[in-house]
Amino acid sequence: MQGRLTRAFFARPVLEVAPELLGCTISHAGVTVRLTEVEAYGGANDPGSHAFRGLSPRTAVMFGEPGGLYVYFTYGMHWCANLVCGPAGAASAVLMRAGEVVEGLEVARSRRAGVSDRDLARGPARLAMALALTRAQNGIDTTATASPLVLRVAPLAPVTRVNAATSSVAAGAIVRTGGRVGVSGPGGDPGVYPWRFWLEGEPTVSVYRPGKVRPSKPGAGSCAP
Repeated sequence: MQGRLTRAFFARPVLEVAPELLGCTISHAGVTVRLTEVEAYGGANDPGSHAFRGLSPRTAVMFGEPGGLYVYFTYGMHWCANLVCGPAGAASAVLMRAGEVVEGLEVARSRRAGVSDRDLARGPARLAMALALTRAQNGIDTTATASPLVLRVAPLAPVTRVNAATSSVAAGAIVRTGGRVGVSGPGGDPGVYPWRFWLEGEPTVSVYRPGKVRPSKPGAGSCAP
């Protein structure tokens, strides 16, 4: 069994942590997902981040210890889950955007009735639903021994460093980078923020779409932390 991800793993710059999460597994409530796509968000220095405007009751978890789980409600209907990175107070985080269900397939199917296996955790809201993540899990310390949510090291870490083009490893995996999905405004500029990372050739990776300015609604927001 692979080792659990530690606080030291998360206590690093978000652009180092994000690509190294690819291939890692996350387990909760009877389902395990292998991460195939993530997005990095740089806290108060990142116009695409929820923390860009500072500390609020909603974003308090992001300003906490690395390894914390930040779960938020978006568009009045979906939950999205993120892993806090960097030192406490930095408010950077990695959005778990997509993955492959590798254990608990029947349980995941029961939560996503009528959806193909490929799509069970394809997209951040679907991933959160497959893993049964809601506000009740917001603030979990994923590095704690008693944590109900467990993150484990990838059997073969896909990257230790990536650039704006590609990075390959001995196992043949190729990590690509690009613009973040659905982020509008300056934070959505793929030339400035190519902060989405995914494993090439994985069918569970979500489809890229540029951000759109949406009318505000009570409780609404994008899937960007």
